[in-house]
Amino acid sequence: MTVKAKLMDQAAMKRTLVRMAHEIVEKNDTVTELCFLGIHSRGVPLAQELAENVSRFSEIKTLVGSVDIALHRDDRKEVPPMESRTSVDFPLDGRVVILVDDVICTGRTIRAAMDALVSIGRPAKIQLAVLIDRGHRELPIRGDYVGKNVPTSRKERISVRVEQIDGDVGVYVCETDE
Repeated sequence: MTVKAKLMDQAAMKRTLVRMAHEIVEKNDTVTELCFLGIHSRGVPLAQELAENVSRFSEIKTLVGSVDIALHRDDRKEVPPMESRTSVDFPLDGRVVILVDDVICTGRTIRAAMDALVSIGRPAKIQLAVLIDRGHRELPIRGDYVGKNVPTSRKERISVRVEQIDGDVGVYVCETDE
């Protein structure tokens, strides 16, 4: 893949996540029922940062977990045997779950995450926070909190880089070799 453009640097990502956290606090009457679940891989550190921001603004510690969707995908014919990386150390029943992912495109990842969620518990509500929405929806799913809308062609990809996984931070538009 070839980088075409840099959409966000570390400062822009931080500002975007702060804005999204403010929107989450404003939209939810009580943050005591909130929990954040990051979708593996890059949704996890984004969920942690959103939860830290919400905790700082509301002075209430918010819960954070992670969900692995590999076993719930409908667009993969064969799934190799693997151990799930889902980590939810608190009950989901009756909570407002904020699912967090780096990029939404077709909506299939989010559908798989919701399948994984309901196999763990029964939340009162599920909301979606995504850093980048690039369009190309195949399912009627949309983000409740969107950092940035970036229309892309099918030949383009969005690469979100986070310190914990990639060693640097940024959002890039890349052209695929396909």
